Amino acid sequence: MLDFSITFFFTLVNITVLFLVLRAILFKPVSKFMEGRTAKIQGEIENAAKELDEAKALRLMYENKLKNAGNEAEQIAKASCDAALKRAGEIVSDAKAQAVGIVENARKQILAERQVAFTAFRAEAAALVVAAAGRLLRRDFSGEDARADAEFVLRELGERR
Repeated sequence: MLDFSITFFFTLVNITVLFLVLRAILFKPVSKFMEGRTAKIQGEIENAAKELDEAKALRLMYENKLKNAGNEAEQIAKASCDAALKRAGEIVSDAKAQAVGIVENARKQILAERQVAFTAFRAEAAALVVAAAGRLLRRDFSGEDARADAEFVLRELGERR
């Protein structure tokens, strides 16, 4: 029985020494490795959570930018439409001014042509008056004196009118 208790004692001492050696050599490094691994995973989880929050914030920012871009596009379209309407009004105003100018030029041209026609008419009427007077008096009225007399008569008639 002594044999059994000495063996049991040596086995117990052996197991204790082996436990202490394994604990120093194996358990502490494995525990440190596991704690480091846990800390690394925890850090990665925290980084992932931060990146997720940043991604959500960026998504909201881009959604707002998209909404603002739509509003800006509407404002740009409205401003372009307003500018086009303003330009159309300017074109219409310019066209009206040109039309008034054309009408005024036409009136002036008509008056000038009327004056030319009236002058031509007076010259022909003077010639007719001279010819008629010549026939009535049975004389030949030619020359500058006869023309001057005829123009005088026509002027008098024109002023009475």
